[in-house]
Amino acid sequence: MYKILETVDEVSRYCAHRLLNSIQTRPDAILGLATGSTMEPVYDHFLGLLQHTPVSLSHVTTFNLDEYIGLDAAHAQSYCYYMHQHLFNRLGVPRERIHLPDGKASDTARACEVYSGAIKALGGLDLQLLGIGTNGHIGFNEPYTCFSSRTHIVELSQQTRIDNGRFFSDQREVPTHAITMGILDILEAKEILLVATGRHKAQIMADLYHSSADERLPASALKQHPRVTIVLDSEAAALLPSELSSLAAC
Repeated sequence: MYKILETVDEVSRYCAHRLLNSIQTRPDAILGLATGSTMEPVYDHFLGLLQHTPVSLSHVTTFNLDEYIGLDAAHAQSYCYYMHQHLFNRLGVPRERIHLPDGKASDTARACEVYSGAIKALGGLDLQLLGIGTNGHIGFNEPYTCFSSRTHIVELSQQTRIDNGRFFSDQREVPTHAITMGILDILEAKEILLVATGRHKAQIMADLYHSSADERLPASALKQHPRVTIVLDSEAAALLPSELSSLAAC
């Protein structure tokens, strides 16, 4: 299902309401969360909704998609730091219910196994929030990642490192490896919300629309899932068929 809205603000409000609805429907919701510039306004609107909505978050559990290997949690570009700055420091979820991959784990392979196991032990994710990279990655699952993958260590592609270099003072500081939730972990979520905004995402969204499920384009794995909503602003949807935009707006 496509949901095409005009502006980034409308996209962010829609996604924030979906997060809130998930918690209202199930107070012990298991949420899969994402990072990146696309998610910042989503979390801002979500926090705004919580100020005016009487809902307890004491039984909510969260799992983040990914983390750079080698960055301390306090590093300004770690995803742990990002999540606390943009969401967790203002969210009433107990710290013990917040889960992020450990980029400084002494045994990263074991840490990956434990992470997927923890998600599975809770019955899987109720709602997974996703962004998409310009090369089609979801989480840090780069092209040619096996669709049956669990949480694993990944060598970041040159394109991903270039795209993420804008967040670092020097391109050489961008980590070369990360831990990411696997594609199968994502596909086992009950609902998935894929969000893309901006003209720079238009080509990959067109590629995704026209693609079959193909490991060369990781996000195409979502075509195998029965409950995916793809939420776009008009710029990200610019290269999609015009009739799709009309249908999605209804």
